[in-house]
Amino acid sequence: MGMTMTQKILAKHAGLDSVKAGDLIYCSLDLVMANDITAPPSIAAFKKVGRPVFDREKIVLVPDHFQPAKDIKSAGLAKIVRDFARKNGIVHYFEQGRVGIEHALLPEKGLVGPGMVTIGADSHTCTYGALGGFSTGVGSTDLGVAMATGEAWFKVPDAIRVVLTGTKPSDITGKDVILTLIGMIGVDGALYKSLEFTGPGVSSLSMADRFTIANMAIEAGGKNGIFPVDEKTKTYIEGRFTKPYDVVEADDDAHYEREVVIDLSSMKPVVSFPHLPENTKVVGTFGDIPIDQVVIGSCTNGRLEDLAIAARIFEGHKVHSRVRCIVIPATPAIYLAAMHAGYIDTFINAGCAVSTPTCGPCLGGYMGILASGERCVSTTNRNFIGRMGPTDSEIYLAGPQVAAASAVMGRIAAPREVE
Repeated sequence: MGMTMTQKILAKHAGLDSVKAGDLIYCSLDLVMANDITAPPSIAAFKKVGRPVFDREKIVLVPDHFQPAKDIKSAGLAKIVRDFARKNGIVHYFEQGRVGIEHALLPEKGLVGPGMVTIGADSHTCTYGALGGFSTGVGSTDLGVAMATGEAWFKVPDAIRVVLTGTKPSDITGKDVILTLIGMIGVDGALYKSLEFTGPGVSSLSMADRFTIANMAIEAGGKNGIFPVDEKTKTYIEGRFTKPYDVVEADDDAHYEREVVIDLSSMKPVVSFPHLPENTKVVGTFGDIPIDQVVIGSCTNGRLEDLAIAARIFEGHKVHSRVRCIVIPATPAIYLAAMHAGYIDTFINAGCAVSTPTCGPCLGGYMGILASGERCVSTTNRNFIGRMGPTDSEIYLAGPQVAAASAVMGRIAAPREVE
Protein backbone atom coordinates (compact mmCIF):
# COMPACT_ATOMS: atom_id res chain seq x y z
CA MET A 1 0.00 0.00 0.00
CA GLY A 2 1.33 3.41 -0.98
CA MET A 3 1.52 6.48 1.26
CA THR A 4 -0.04 9.94 1.21
CA MET A 5 2.06 13.12 1.33
CA THR A 6 1.56 13.37 5.07
CA GLN A 7 2.44 9.73 5.69
CA LYS A 8 5.66 10.01 3.70
CA ILE A 9 6.80 13.01 5.70
CA LEU A 10 5.97 11.34 9.02
CA ALA A 11 7.68 8.10 8.00
CA LYS A 12 10.92 9.91 7.18
CA HIS A 13 10.93 11.82 10.46
CA ALA A 14 10.23 8.59 12.34
CA GLY A 15 13.12 6.83 10.62
CA LEU A 16 10.77 4.29 9.04
CA ASP A 17 10.44 3.00 5.51
CA SER A 18 6.67 3.25 5.64
CA VAL A 19 3.74 3.98 7.94
CA LYS A 20 0.00 3.43 7.71
CA ALA A 21 -3.04 5.08 9.21
CA GLY A 22 -3.37 4.28 12.90
CA ASP A 23 0.32 3.62 13.56
CA LEU A 24 1.75 5.24 16.70
CA ILE A 25 5.15 6.75 15.99
CA TYR A 26 7.78 9.11 17.40
CA CYS A 27 9.07 11.78 15.05
CA SER A 28 11.99 14.16 15.16
CA LEU A 29 10.81 17.77 14.90
CA ASP A 30 12.07 20.53 12.66
CA LEU A 31 10.32 23.35 14.53
CA VAL A 32 8.21 23.91 17.65
CA MET A 33 6.21 27.08 18.30
CA ALA A 34 4.14 28.67 21.05
CA ASN A 35 2.47 32.02 21.69
CA ASP A 36 1.81 34.21 24.72
CA ILE A 37 -1.19 32.12 25.83
CA THR A 38 0.24 28.65 25.26
CA ALA A 39 3.94 29.21 25.98
CA PRO A 40 3.63 29.80 29.76
CA PRO A 41 2.08 26.36 30.48
CA SER A 42 4.49 24.83 27.95
CA ILE A 43 7.39 26.39 29.82
CA ALA A 44 6.07 24.96 33.09
CA ALA A 45 5.92 21.50 31.49
CA PHE A 46 9.41 21.98 30.03
CA LYS A 47 10.87 22.73 33.45
CA LYS A 48 9.55 19.42 34.82
CA VAL A 49 11.56 17.52 32.20
CA GLY A 50 14.78 18.89 33.69
CA ARG A 51 16.72 19.19 30.43
CA PRO A 52 17.97 22.14 28.37
CA VAL A 53 16.19 23.21 25.20
CA PHE A 54 16.89 20.76 22.40
CA ASP A 55 17.82 23.45 19.87
CA ARG A 56 17.53 27.18 20.48
CA GLU A 57 17.16 27.79 16.71
CA LYS A 58 14.24 25.37 16.34
CA ILE A 59 12.00 26.93 18.99
CA VAL A 60 9.84 29.89 17.97
CA LEU A 61 8.04 32.09 20.50
CA VAL A 62 5.47 34.55 19.16
CA PRO A 63 3.55 36.70 21.69
CA ASP A 64 0.69 37.73 19.42
CA HIS A 65 -2.66 36.92 21.04
CA PHE A 66 -3.02 39.52 23.82
CA GLN A 67 -0.16 41.75 22.71
CA PRO A 68 0.49 44.67 22.93
CA ALA A 69 -0.51 43.77 26.47
CA LYS A 70 -4.20 44.49 27.04
CA ASP A 71 -4.07 44.21 30.84
CA ILE A 72 -1.87 43.24 33.78
CA LYS A 73 -2.41 39.50 33.33
CA SER A 74 -1.49 39.55 29.65
CA ALA A 75 1.62 41.60 30.44
CA GLY A 76 2.60 38.92 32.95
CA LEU A 77 2.15 36.14 30.40
CA ALA A 78 4.34 37.99 27.93
CA LYS A 79 7.02 38.45 30.58
CA ILE A 80 7.15 34.70 31.21
CA VAL A 81 7.79 34.15 27.51
CA ARG A 82 10.30 36.98 27.31
CA ASP A 83 12.30 35.81 30.32
CA PHE A 84 12.38 32.22 29.04
CA ALA A 85 13.55 33.33 25.60
CA ARG A 86 16.35 35.44 27.05
CA LYS A 87 17.48 32.82 29.56
CA ASN A 88 17.64 30.08 26.93
CA GLY A 89 18.96 32.14 24.04
CA ILE A 90 15.94 31.45 21.83
CA VAL A 91 16.90 32.84 18.42
CA HIS A 92 13.39 33.23 17.03
CA TYR A 93 11.65 35.24 19.71
CA PHE A 94 9.59 38.13 18.38
CA GLU A 95 9.11 41.13 20.64
CA GLN A 96 6.63 43.95 20.07
CA GLY A 97 7.37 46.00 16.98
CA ARG A 98 8.84 42.91 15.34
CA VAL A 99 6.08 40.45 16.11
CA GLY A 100 3.28 39.50 13.74
CA ILE A 101 0.45 37.00 13.85
CA GLU A 102 2.31 33.71 14.20
CA HIS A 103 0.89 31.78 11.25
CA ALA A 104 1.61 34.62 8.84
CA LEU A 105 4.95 35.49 10.42
CA LEU A 106 6.62 32.05 10.29
CA PRO A 107 6.18 31.51 6.53
CA GLU A 108 7.14 35.12 5.85
CA LYS A 109 10.37 34.71 7.83
CA GLY A 110 11.24 31.47 6.04
CA LEU A 111 11.05 29.40 9.21
CA VAL A 112 8.78 26.75 7.69
CA GLY A 113 9.01 24.98 4.36
CA PRO A 114 8.39 21.81 2.35
CA GLY A 115 8.85 18.42 3.97
CA MET A 116 9.14 19.75 7.51
CA VAL A 117 7.43 18.43 10.63
CA THR A 118 6.27 21.40 12.69
CA ILE A 119 4.17 21.45 15.84
CA GLY A 120 2.72 24.46 17.57
CA ALA A 121 0.72 25.01 20.71
CA ASP A 122 -2.01 26.58 18.62
CA SER A 123 -4.64 24.74 16.61
CA HIS A 124 -4.04 26.74 13.43
CA THR A 125 -0.45 25.57 13.12
CA CYS A 126 -1.81 23.49 10.23
CA THR A 127 -1.39 26.67 8.12
CA TYR A 128 2.13 25.66 7.09
CA GLY A 129 0.83 22.68 5.14
CA ALA A 130 0.34 25.19 2.33
CA LEU A 131 4.09 24.85 1.80
CA GLY A 132 4.06 21.07 1.50
CA GLY A 133 5.04 20.18 5.06
CA PHE A 134 3.30 18.43 7.92
CA SER A 135 2.25 20.88 10.62
CA THR A 136 -0.29 20.49 13.36
CA GLY A 137 -1.39 21.89 16.70
CA VAL A 138 -0.62 20.16 20.00
CA GLY A 139 -1.29 20.74 23.67
CA SER A 140 1.00 22.74 25.90
CA THR A 141 2.34 19.64 27.69
CA ASP A 142 3.41 18.00 24.42
CA LEU A 143 4.94 21.30 23.34
CA GLY A 144 6.87 21.65 26.59
CA VAL A 145 8.30 18.14 26.28
CA ALA A 146 9.16 18.80 22.65
CA MET A 147 11.17 21.89 23.61
CA ALA A 148 13.36 19.57 25.69
CA THR A 149 13.50 16.47 23.49
CA GLY A 150 12.94 17.65 19.92
CA GLU A 151 10.46 14.81 19.46
CA ALA A 152 6.72 14.20 19.52
CA TRP A 153 4.44 11.22 19.12
CA PHE A 154 1.71 10.97 16.51
CA LYS A 155 -1.00 8.60 15.45
CA VAL A 156 -0.59 8.47 11.69
CA PRO A 157 -3.75 9.98 10.15
CA ASP A 158 -5.88 8.60 7.38
CA ALA A 159 -6.59 11.09 4.59
CA ILE A 160 -9.29 12.75 2.54
CA ARG A 161 -8.32 13.67 -1.00
CA VAL A 162 -9.75 17.04 -2.03
CA VAL A 163 -9.62 17.35 -5.80
CA LEU A 164 -9.82 20.93 -7.05
CA THR A 165 -10.87 21.38 -10.68
CA GLY A 166 -11.55 24.40 -12.86
CA THR A 167 -10.18 27.91 -12.41
CA LYS A 168 -10.95 30.23 -9.53
CA PRO A 169 -13.13 33.22 -10.59
CA SER A 170 -11.91 36.74 -9.79
CA ASP A 171 -14.43 37.25 -6.99
CA ILE A 172 -13.49 34.03 -5.18
CA THR A 173 -10.77 33.62 -2.54
CA GLY A 174 -9.30 30.71 -0.65
CA LYS A 175 -11.70 31.51 2.18
CA ASP A 176 -14.65 30.69 -0.08
CA VAL A 177 -12.99 27.39 -1.01
CA ILE A 178 -12.41 26.21 2.55
CA LEU A 179 -15.80 27.40 3.82
CA THR A 180 -17.44 25.56 0.92
CA LEU A 181 -15.50 22.40 1.76
CA ILE A 182 -16.40 22.60 5.45
CA GLY A 183 -20.01 23.13 4.44
CA MET A 184 -19.81 19.94 2.39
CA ILE A 185 -18.17 17.64 4.95
CA GLY A 186 -18.99 19.32 8.29
CA VAL A 187 -16.87 20.48 11.21
CA ASP A 188 -16.03 16.88 12.10
CA GLY A 189 -15.88 15.56 8.56
CA ALA A 190 -12.10 15.23 8.60
CA LEU A 191 -11.71 14.31 12.27
CA TYR A 192 -8.06 13.34 12.85
CA LYS A 193 -7.47 13.04 9.13
CA SER A 194 -5.19 14.75 6.69
CA LEU A 195 -6.86 16.98 4.10
CA GLU A 196 -4.68 16.58 1.01
CA PHE A 197 -5.42 19.09 -1.75
CA THR A 198 -4.73 18.02 -5.32
CA GLY A 199 -6.02 18.46 -8.84
CA PRO A 200 -5.56 20.92 -11.71
CA GLY A 201 -7.39 23.66 -9.83
CA VAL A 202 -4.55 23.99 -7.32
CA SER A 203 -2.52 25.95 -9.88
CA SER A 204 -5.13 28.75 -9.90
CA LEU A 205 -4.78 29.26 -6.15
CA SER A 206 -2.38 31.90 -4.89
CA MET A 207 -0.17 31.18 -1.89
CA ALA A 208 -2.45 33.40 0.20
CA ASP A 209 -5.36 31.20 -0.86
CA ARG A 210 -3.46 28.07 0.13
CA PHE A 211 -2.44 29.43 3.53
CA THR A 212 -6.07 30.29 4.24
CA ILE A 213 -7.29 26.85 3.19
CA ALA A 214 -4.63 24.95 5.15
CA ASN A 215 -5.22 27.22 8.15
CA MET A 216 -8.83 26.12 8.44
CA ALA A 217 -8.28 22.38 8.00
CA ILE A 218 -8.77 22.22 11.76
CA GLU A 219 -12.25 23.72 11.36
CA ALA A 220 -13.18 20.51 9.53
CA GLY A 221 -11.65 18.49 12.38
CA GLY A 222 -8.50 17.77 10.35
CA LYS A 223 -5.17 16.79 11.84
CA ASN A 224 -3.51 18.79 9.09
CA GLY A 225 -4.00 20.21 5.62
CA ILE A 226 -1.34 19.89 2.94
CA PHE A 227 -0.73 21.08 -0.61
CA PRO A 228 1.70 19.77 -3.20
CA VAL A 229 4.84 21.78 -3.88
CA ASP A 230 4.58 23.48 -7.28
CA GLU A 231 6.17 26.46 -9.00
CA LYS A 232 4.12 28.95 -6.96
CA THR A 233 5.37 27.31 -3.77
CA LYS A 234 8.97 27.43 -4.95
CA THR A 235 8.63 31.07 -5.98
CA TYR A 236 7.23 31.96 -2.54
CA ILE A 237 10.00 30.26 -0.57
CA GLU A 238 12.80 31.48 -2.84
CA GLY A 239 14.94 33.87 -0.83
CA ARG A 240 13.01 33.02 2.36
CA PHE A 241 13.50 29.35 3.12
CA THR A 242 17.21 28.65 2.70
CA LYS A 243 17.49 25.08 4.00
CA PRO A 244 17.51 21.98 1.78
CA TYR A 245 14.02 20.57 1.47
CA ASP A 246 12.11 17.53 0.25
CA VAL A 247 9.30 17.69 -2.28
CA VAL A 248 6.86 14.92 -1.40
CA GLU A 249 4.17 13.50 -3.66
CA ALA A 250 1.51 10.95 -2.75
CA ASP A 251 1.89 7.47 -4.20
CA ASP A 252 -0.54 6.50 -6.95
CA ASP A 253 -1.89 3.71 -4.74
CA ALA A 254 -2.13 5.78 -1.56
CA HIS A 255 -5.24 5.08 0.48
CA TYR A 256 -7.83 7.82 0.98
CA GLU A 257 -10.88 7.39 3.15
CA ARG A 258 -12.88 9.42 0.67
CA GLU A 259 -12.54 11.88 -2.19
CA VAL A 260 -14.24 15.26 -2.43
CA VAL A 261 -14.33 17.20 -5.72
CA ILE A 262 -14.77 20.99 -5.86
CA ASP A 263 -15.16 22.81 -9.18
CA LEU A 264 -13.61 26.21 -8.54
CA SER A 265 -15.05 27.73 -11.72
CA SER A 266 -18.61 27.25 -10.46
CA MET A 267 -18.04 28.88 -7.07
CA LYS A 268 -19.74 32.02 -5.76
CA PRO A 269 -18.83 34.10 -2.67
CA VAL A 270 -20.04 32.46 0.53
CA VAL A 271 -20.48 33.27 4.19
CA SER A 272 -20.71 30.92 7.18
CA PHE A 273 -23.59 31.65 9.52
CA PRO A 274 -23.40 31.34 13.31
CA HIS A 275 -22.43 29.36 15.17
CA LEU A 276 -20.37 26.86 13.14
CA PRO A 277 -18.10 27.22 10.08
CA GLU A 278 -20.11 24.46 8.38
CA ASN A 279 -23.19 26.71 8.11
CA THR A 280 -22.09 27.89 4.68
CA LYS A 281 -24.48 29.83 2.43
CA VAL A 282 -23.94 31.55 -0.91
CA VAL A 283 -24.19 35.32 -0.57
CA GLY A 284 -27.44 36.46 -2.15
CA THR A 285 -29.43 33.35 -1.27
CA PHE A 286 -30.76 34.85 1.95
CA GLY A 287 -32.46 38.07 2.99
CA ASP A 288 -30.86 41.26 4.28
CA ILE A 289 -28.81 40.78 7.44
CA PRO A 290 -27.76 44.14 8.94
CA ILE A 291 -24.38 44.13 10.69
CA ASP A 292 -22.61 46.19 13.33
CA GLN A 293 -18.94 45.35 12.80
CA VAL A 294 -16.48 44.00 10.25
CA VAL A 295 -13.04 42.56 11.02
CA ILE A 296 -10.50 42.10 8.21
CA GLY A 297 -7.31 40.37 9.31
CA SER A 298 -6.15 37.40 11.43
CA CYS A 299 -3.86 34.46 10.64
CA THR A 300 -6.48 33.42 8.09
CA ASN A 301 -6.91 36.61 6.05
CA GLY A 302 -4.48 39.31 7.17
CA ARG A 303 -1.99 38.91 4.31
CA LEU A 304 -1.14 41.56 1.73
CA GLU A 305 -3.33 39.94 -0.93
CA ASP A 306 -6.30 40.03 1.45
CA LEU A 307 -5.72 43.71 2.19
CA ALA A 308 -5.39 44.47 -1.53
CA ILE A 309 -8.74 42.79 -2.22
CA ALA A 310 -10.43 44.77 0.54
CA ALA A 311 -8.79 48.05 -0.51
CA ARG A 312 -10.06 47.71 -4.09
CA ILE A 313 -13.61 47.49 -2.77
CA PHE A 314 -13.21 50.36 -0.30
CA GLU A 315 -11.68 52.67 -2.93
CA GLY A 316 -14.06 55.58 -3.43
CA HIS A 317 -16.48 54.27 -0.81
CA LYS A 318 -17.16 54.75 2.89
CA VAL A 319 -17.83 52.32 5.68
CA HIS A 320 -21.57 52.39 6.35
CA SER A 321 -22.52 54.81 9.12
CA ARG A 322 -23.96 51.95 11.15
CA VAL A 323 -20.80 49.80 10.91
CA ARG A 324 -17.41 49.71 12.62
CA CYS A 325 -14.64 48.22 10.48
CA ILE A 326 -11.31 47.07 11.91
CA VAL A 327 -8.38 46.17 9.63
CA ILE A 328 -5.42 44.25 11.08
CA PRO A 329 -2.36 43.59 8.89
CA ALA A 330 -0.87 40.27 9.94
CA THR A 331 2.80 41.29 10.18
CA PRO A 332 4.89 44.48 10.24
CA ALA A 333 6.17 43.71 6.73
CA ILE A 334 2.60 43.37 5.47
CA TYR A 335 1.66 46.61 7.22
CA LEU A 336 4.56 48.43 5.53
CA ALA A 337 3.79 46.97 2.12
CA ALA A 338 0.12 47.91 2.50
CA MET A 339 1.13 51.42 3.52
CA HIS A 340 3.46 51.87 0.52
CA ALA A 341 0.77 50.49 -1.81
CA GLY A 342 -1.70 53.08 -0.50
CA TYR A 343 -4.04 50.53 1.09
CA ILE A 344 -3.76 52.05 4.56
CA ASP A 345 -4.75 55.47 3.17
CA THR A 346 -7.72 53.82 1.46
CA PHE A 347 -8.84 52.09 4.66
CA ILE A 348 -8.56 55.20 6.81
CA ASN A 349 -10.23 57.41 4.21
CA ALA A 350 -13.07 54.89 4.07
CA GLY A 351 -13.51 55.11 7.82
CA CYS A 352 -11.76 51.95 8.96
CA ALA A 353 -9.68 51.60 12.12
CA VAL A 354 -6.25 50.12 11.31
CA SER A 355 -4.45 48.14 14.02
CA THR A 356 -0.92 47.00 14.78
CA PRO A 357 -0.44 43.28 13.98
CA THR A 358 -2.23 41.19 16.61
CA CYS A 359 -4.75 38.37 16.91
CA GLY A 360 -6.96 40.81 18.81
CA PRO A 361 -10.68 40.30 18.27
CA CYS A 362 -10.41 36.88 16.60
CA LEU A 363 -10.39 35.02 19.91
CA GLY A 364 -12.33 37.63 21.84
CA GLY A 365 -9.06 39.08 23.07
CA TYR A 366 -9.48 42.81 22.60
CA MET A 367 -9.71 45.60 20.01
CA GLY A 368 -13.09 44.62 18.66
CA ILE A 369 -15.18 42.80 21.23
CA LEU A 370 -18.88 42.80 20.35
CA ALA A 371 -21.70 44.04 22.56
CA SER A 372 -24.78 42.00 23.37
CA GLY A 373 -26.84 41.17 20.29
CA GLU A 374 -24.38 42.60 17.76
CA ARG A 375 -23.42 40.97 14.46
CA CYS A 376 -19.95 40.88 12.91
CA VAL A 377 -18.73 39.81 9.49
CA SER A 378 -15.19 38.58 10.05
CA THR A 379 -12.37 37.12 7.98
CA THR A 380 -11.27 35.12 11.03
CA ASN A 381 -11.61 31.35 11.26
CA ARG A 382 -14.17 30.59 13.98
CA ASN A 383 -17.69 31.76 14.71
CA PHE A 384 -18.47 29.73 17.83
CA ILE A 385 -20.89 31.03 20.45
CA GLY A 386 -19.17 33.74 22.49
CA ARG A 387 -16.02 33.68 20.37
CA MET A 388 -15.95 37.47 19.99
CA GLY A 389 -17.95 38.55 23.02
CA PRO A 390 -21.39 37.89 24.52
CA THR A 391 -23.08 34.56 23.81
CA ASP A 392 -25.94 36.33 22.04
CA SER A 393 -23.62 38.08 19.57
CA GLU A 394 -23.15 36.60 16.10
CA ILE A 395 -20.13 36.09 13.84
CA TYR A 396 -20.42 35.51 10.09
CA LEU A 397 -17.24 34.17 8.49
CA ALA A 398 -16.29 35.45 5.04
CA GLY A 399 -13.45 36.30 2.72
CA PRO A 400 -11.99 39.81 2.51
CA GLN A 401 -14.07 40.71 -0.54
CA VAL A 402 -17.36 39.90 1.19
CA ALA A 403 -16.22 41.52 4.44
CA ALA A 404 -15.30 44.80 2.71
CA ALA A 405 -18.49 44.87 0.66
CA SER A 406 -20.54 44.21 3.79
CA ALA A 407 -18.81 47.08 5.60
CA VAL A 408 -19.79 49.45 2.78
CA MET A 409 -23.35 48.20 2.41
CA GLY A 410 -24.12 47.86 6.11
CA ARG A 411 -25.35 44.31 5.60
CA ILE A 412 -23.92 41.04 4.35
CA ALA A 413 -23.19 41.74 0.68
CA ALA A 414 -21.36 40.42 -2.37
CA PRO A 415 -18.52 42.49 -3.87
CA ARG A 416 -20.45 43.02 -7.11
CA GLU A 417 -22.99 45.09 -5.15
CA VAL A 418 -20.26 47.67 -4.48
CA GLU A 419 -18.08 47.40 -7.54
